[in-house]
Amino acid sequence: MEMKTKEEQALQILKSVLKTDDVDATVSQQNCPQWDSIAHLNIIIELESQFGLSLEPDEIAQITSFQDIMRVLEQNAPL
Repeated sequence: MEMKTKEEQALQILKSVLKTDDVDATVSQQNCPQWDSIAHLNIIIELESQFGLSLEPDEIAQITSFQDIMRVLEQNAPL
């Protein structure tokens, strides 16, 4: 079984939670109507689960795009 990169895993989480395949590295709360407050919480839960994280409230609040997710993952899950 091939290992997915963090980027691939994060995109898969977004596709799954947002229930759309129309997700790429440019996706954000601003350009994705499915990314509402409930979806945001589900994205955080999935990220924490898959990457073994425990994000702080300020980190959670800063995540508004795929790029933000990758920045937080780099800071918290360096593997």
